[in-house]
Amino acid sequence: MGSTISILIVSASPRKYGVARLVAEAARRMAIEIENVNAIKIDVYDYDIKPCKGCVSDDVMLCKVPCVYEDDMKKIYSVVEQADGMIFVSPVYWYNVPGPLKNFIDRLTVFENAIFIEGRSRLEGKVAGFIAVGNDTGALAVIQNLMVTLNSMGVAIPPWALAYHESEEDPIENKSFLLDVANVVRGVVLLIKALKGLEKPVYWYRIDQEYQRKVIEIFTNVANEFKKQKQTTNT
Repeated sequence: MGSTISILIVSASPRKYGVARLVAEAARRMAIEIENVNAIKIDVYDYDIKPCKGCVSDDVMLCKVPCVYEDDMKKIYSVVEQADGMIFVSPVYWYNVPGPLKNFIDRLTVFENAIFIEGRSRLEGKVAGFIAVGNDTGALAVIQNLMVTLNSMGVAIPPWALAYHESEEDPIENKSFLLDVANVVRGVVLLIKALKGLEKPVYWYRIDQEYQRKVIEIFTNVANEFKKQKQTTNT
């Protein structure tokens, strides 16, 4: 019998072989292969997500499900609502997230604003983790912005909920980053289980040798696949 826990991994990379997509795919596989939960991923660059038009600023009662826009968020909303948790994987665009990811987050307001329409935010009690990758500083600014926004929407944040890489070095060579990514996935899953009353975590951050081996193996396999994809794209 498959797991009843479902995680949505949201990345934001304009390049099909981009690092954010690579990390998102590794996180998806770790959720499935190590944590034994259901996981799907989307990249916001693959969808038409219009900027929020700010209905709530005219009248709080106007911001409600369904959103007034007819775009790809219509189908993404159902995926978000069905997920128990979300993991955001973002590059660093001048100390912030790329525009399409900002559009996605702003458009989640229709779920948060349900607290005024339905009495409860539709995001309340979901769990989130955060990963940022960049060649320069700014990753923590990305993560703190995401954290405060999602928590303000009613989302729960577990221990060890962040991982970041700020260097021109290949992230795959950064073992600490790889383990942090894996533990973001683990932390999100553990908190979901705890909130559902399925399991009380004994410890959160995992670092044993078998765990490290599995994490590195998954990242290596995904990196090799993306390397081939990049070579194909650039030829």
